[in-house]
Amino acid sequence: MKKILLKSILLTAGFLFQIQANSQDMYLKANTYVYASNHYVYVKNDIELNASTSNFYLRKDGQLLQGTTGSGANKGLGTVSVFQEGTSDNYDYNYWCSPVGNVASATSINNPFGITLLNQPTTVTAATPATMLAMNSYDGISNPLQIAPYWIYKFLSSSDYSGWVQVGAATTIQPGQGFTMKGTSGTDATNVGETVVNNPGGDGAQRYDFRGKPNDGDITVNVDTNKYTLTGNPYPSALNVNAFLLDAANSACTGVAYYWEQNKKTNSHYLAQYQGGYGVYSPVSLGSAGIYTAATFNTYNNDGSINAAGTSSGLSIGRKYAPIGQGFMVKGSSGGSITLRNSYREYYKESDPYSQFERSNQHIKNVLDNSNLTQNNDQPVSLLRINTTFNSQFTKQIVLAFVPEATDGVDRGIDALGASSISLPNDIYFFLNNDRYVIQGINFDVKKRIPLGVKATENANFKIALSGIENFDESQDIYLYDAEDGTYHDLKDQAFDVVLPTGIYNNRFEITFLNPTQKGNNIVKNNFVIFENNENQMLTVSNPNLMNVKSVALYDLTGKQIFGKVKLGVQKSYQFSTNGLPASVYLVEIFLNDNRKEVQKIIISNSKN
Repeated sequence: MKKILLKSILLTAGFLFQIQANSQDMYLKANTYVYASNHYVYVKNDIELNASTSNFYLRKDGQLLQGTTGSGANKGLGTVSVFQEGTSDNYDYNYWCSPVGNVASATSINNPFGITLLNQPTTVTAATPATMLAMNSYDGISNPLQIAPYWIYKFLSSSDYSGWVQVGAATTIQPGQGFTMKGTSGTDATNVGETVVNNPGGDGAQRYDFRGKPNDGDITVNVDTNKYTLTGNPYPSALNVNAFLLDAANSACTGVAYYWEQNKKTNSHYLAQYQGGYGVYSPVSLGSAGIYTAATFNTYNNDGSINAAGTSSGLSIGRKYAPIGQGFMVKGSSGGSITLRNSYREYYKESDPYSQFERSNQHIKNVLDNSNLTQNNDQPVSLLRINTTFNSQFTKQIVLAFVPEATDGVDRGIDALGASSISLPNDIYFFLNNDRYVIQGINFDVKKRIPLGVKATENANFKIALSGIENFDESQDIYLYDAEDGTYHDLKDQAFDVVLPTGIYNNRFEITFLNPTQKGNNIVKNNFVIFENNENQMLTVSNPNLMNVKSVALYDLTGKQIFGKVKLGVQKSYQFSTNGLPASVYLVEIFLNDNRKEVQKIIISNSKN
């Protein structure tokens, strides 16, 4: 096995060093180091940090990638040092997943992690180990860095609040297991050469130095049917979440990730006063930018059940690439395990659009404001974002996506259930497969009707609004249909406002793209002459301009399709039988090959009937 011996290599923003030849390892002897800044190092096989003075520093989006297949083979008593920033508020959680483990032995195995491996950076390479507070101390401190072990929990295959297991300062967090940790108070003005100081205070972030043996290779996480597990990115590089969730080998999970978000303005350690929730990420496809819908914030009772409601975070955060240290939940679709692999690792900077660690809202806003989405090759998804405000108190967002490969059923990695089996007091969702989904994907067809489910408590007020149209035809009509009175409400014009008595409404509301009762403004008669010969029971569509016709369909006023004919091409006229149709007003819809549509009303009386 050929090894590359390194004495000291400085990797700066102007110099990229890669190791990518076949059958190569990286070996660092005593008193040597690698420093990677703003670039990545790729090692085909394993790394041996031979002595305790063999160090590998990752700075300013520096990352380490490896090509090992199967079990990780990194060994030695040296450490990788990588920075990540969490919330600077000692009342708020981050969900973490460590990129390193302890170095208690030199053997080639991924080792457990504990928060005693966290450090306070003092220079670009030096650090001081964090102090562990007593278990009855709840408030972390920034300088000198003091962590409250009380808030270190992991969550293993559970469907309710009982799944939280307190870890404290123990080094028992296995590779690939996520954990919670609250932030710190105060400030730390130490400048270690990063974009900002260790902790500027206010709406800033707290910097931690993870030091230990770098995780590598296959990392297996157990899951169980309909139960959640806290996992995340266990590597010192970005993780392609789409590749992880959509891998057929990981079919034991639903293909959806859940991210904790918390109201940073709620300063309390009491569970009943928490305001937080889970944002939901659907990867859609390997090349997709994915879909993320932000959390609906709620307050919680001491048993973990929802108490009351708060405001939505409202941020559509990029989630395709999990940054170093990011933790998230997955839900099991069967009993078994899922595996994180080196093949999912990519060099993707956290400063780029689709990779943000969940911390302060201001930090995320700065990243989004400074991002140039056009420079990224990830394919955006066509979608509608629908916001519903309940009793003017809190807002929930659901997303309807238009995905060519989607079916009308449940598609793994596209359709996403809400994050909890605990229902909100008032709720809205896509009613799919007799369950409550916050993201639904369909293959767009103007004739489709998408059921919305609503749960109301004590005559709640619902305000349903179209909050965003992304990568979708801006001219397409979008309606909310209310079966109670047979009315269609133009969501592009204004929000739909209704007060509902207590109950579950799974068959009353629909999203539609046609309004059969509409008069005038979507009926165009420039290209076609349409008439009904009632005596011969024949509908004729005359095409004097010889337009290329994709389809002709006939609807009754409830929106039910009577017939649909496709691939009609260019003809002077088209004829369709209306034999046996009851006397009524109908809509004729014509789609051209360029997807323009024309709609006209006709009256069928069929005098021979």
